[in-house]
Amino acid sequence: MPSPELPQSAIAEQLAEKIAALDVARLPQAVRRKCEELLIDVVGLAVTARNENYVQSALAACDDDGPCTAIGHTRTLSAAAAALVNGTAIHGEDFDDTFEGGPVHAGAVIVPAVLAACERHKRDGKAALHGIAVGVETMCRLSLVAPTLTHKAGFHPTAVFGAMGAAAGVGAALQLSPRQLVDALGNAGSMAGGIIEYLAEGAWTKRLHAGWAAQAGIRAALLGRAGFLGPRTVFEGAHGFFHAFAHTTAGDYAALTGGFGAQWVTQTLAFKPYPCGTMTHPYIDCARRLGRCLGADDVVEMVCDVGEGTVHRLWEPLAAKQRPANGYAGKFSTPYCIAAGFVRGNVALSDFSDAAVREPAVLALAAKVRYRIDPKNPYPKNFTGHIRATLRDGSLVEERQPHMRGGAQEPLTRADIEEKFLLNAKHGGWSVARAGSALKLIAGMFEGPLDLSPLRG
Repeated sequence: MPSPELPQSAIAEQLAEKIAALDVARLPQAVRRKCEELLIDVVGLAVTARNENYVQSALAACDDDGPCTAIGHTRTLSAAAAALVNGTAIHGEDFDDTFEGGPVHAGAVIVPAVLAACERHKRDGKAALHGIAVGVETMCRLSLVAPTLTHKAGFHPTAVFGAMGAAAGVGAALQLSPRQLVDALGNAGSMAGGIIEYLAEGAWTKRLHAGWAAQAGIRAALLGRAGFLGPRTVFEGAHGFFHAFAHTTAGDYAALTGGFGAQWVTQTLAFKPYPCGTMTHPYIDCARRLGRCLGADDVVEMVCDVGEGTVHRLWEPLAAKQRPANGYAGKFSTPYCIAAGFVRGNVALSDFSDAAVREPAVLALAAKVRYRIDPKNPYPKNFTGHIRATLRDGSLVEERQPHMRGGAQEPLTRADIEEKFLLNAKHGGWSVARAGSALKLIAGMFEGPLDLSPLRG
């Protein structure tokens, strides 16, 4: 019996019952389609990053070989190690999906965790679909319980919510009972982590967060399956998950459990057109349009109206954001991204090399970019952009972007996502034929047996 101070039915118990009751055969078509698109996107991202130094470093750090696939690599690994390497690669270029309400990057955590677990434990494509749908939904809904507070507390939401989502997703794929799922979630709460100090100098740890959360979710689910007890009040408890990572226990828990399995936020996932911080995207769109009709020398100043919740990650300290320390730091600098979009006409993977972020013409314009907080900005419910440019002749020119392209209000098409996959595969060194063959494999992966071996090497 629970203690008098504790709830008869904890949040984790309510969630576990809803997860266990889900029937993958009744998954809405829009959710299934989004999971298919997510799989296409993340595999392409794993391939595009496979030769990057941070992926090679993560791979070299793993000393636990096994039967599971590290996408784009010949070597096979344990389930946990495969999830770590794949998650790190997928999130590495910051080109992966975003849930706008969070924001969190679900695909880079949930897909590697579920695929590795299914590969290791010989589950089929239907089980993988079940796990991915449950994991993504859980992770995204968790980010709505106490919006913005996790970032303010100094943690990366993808890292902390990802461990929980991965535990739920792997648990669903392996058909854990409600009691086992509660233990899995309870154990994942003590495995979650990920500070955002990478912002200081463009260190690699943000890349690691997705992979770490993915492998943590596998460990937590297997512990739960084996009967290792976790706290059932892991979410709402006085010393629980939200107390630790958001400094509150008074979240909107109905955002997590209300309508779970009947109403899906997964179908609103956004796919990125630019490989950088999501909240910069609408500003890049504005800058590209301005750059078509203005020269950089015409501009005296650019002032951007922004949401207060984005400032500490993408705008401050302003002088450092105007001159990023390296290519990776450029991904989290709105001034640099605006200047790159204006001067170069687009923002692509090549714009985040160490050399690219030092180009004098781009830095000169970035130095003219500043912000002001708009108290009416809808972030994090919606990502918008606004630039007001003052020109040398004293005139003002403004551009606005009402939403993120690629998101729920202007989604990328399946053809767009497949084109992105092919470009990413090419960037990672795969031939056109190899990429095309992989795309066909991915499109049917949720049907029949799960075979990831063609994605190796």
